[in-house]
Amino acid sequence: MPRHVAVIMDGNGRWAARRGLPRIEGHRRGVDALRRAVRAAIELGIGYLTVYSFSVENWSRPKEEVQGLMGLLHRFIHNDLAELNANNVRVRVIGARAGLSGDVLALLRQAEEITRSNTGLTLVVAFNYGARQEIVSAARALAEAVAAGELSPAEVDADAIAARLYTSDIPDPDLIIRTSGEQRLSNFLLWQSAYAEFVFLPIHWPEFDKAALEAAIAEFAHRDRRFGGLESGMCNAKTAS
Repeated sequence: MPRHVAVIMDGNGRWAARRGLPRIEGHRRGVDALRRAVRAAIELGIGYLTVYSFSVENWSRPKEEVQGLMGLLHRFIHNDLAELNANNVRVRVIGARAGLSGDVLALLRQAEEITRSNTGLTLVVAFNYGARQEIVSAARALAEAVAAGELSPAEVDADAIAARLYTSDIPDPDLIIRTSGEQRLSNFLLWQSAYAEFVFLPIHWPEFDKAALEAAIAEFAHRDRRFGGLESGMCNAKTAS
């Protein structure tokens, strides 16, 4: 069982288009799929579930669609936060906070604060998130620390960078799932996914359910995660020789 599963929730618009529905209806059904995913993760004992809910690039979508997505965020937190809290889910939000409206910031803080002490599933919501921007922010923080004499250039290593990412207190994902058949990361967890396993599902996100999550985990379970080393059988053979 992977400790941390990350999901690129892709295909809401295409799901709606194939049914002659407006894109916002696809996003509404996507929220339903998110609820199913969270409940399934709890039932399966997954420790961390990260969902790519809104990227920095999504602001370039039509104004009406962005407004609709913000409305869905409001409704999700107002309608689902009590259930998440009752199920011992801790909510963490990663992404840039600068430039967000006051009401959105208040919602994100409310979700984090109310669930801060929970010890079950950690639901990590990547909102206004971009991995390149995250790495740039970390690099800038390191440069400032070096300029201030708090850190020497020799001390800038992978651990120093990781400590300045949004996910500094979150383990790297073991499994990254993307729906809709697309096979790319789309600026999602570029640093953290260095040794993640990828599963690309042909279904659109509104169709995602516990069975789809279980299928992805079953495929993950058959992978040989070597982290740059040799296969276990090869290691044993070498030791025996």
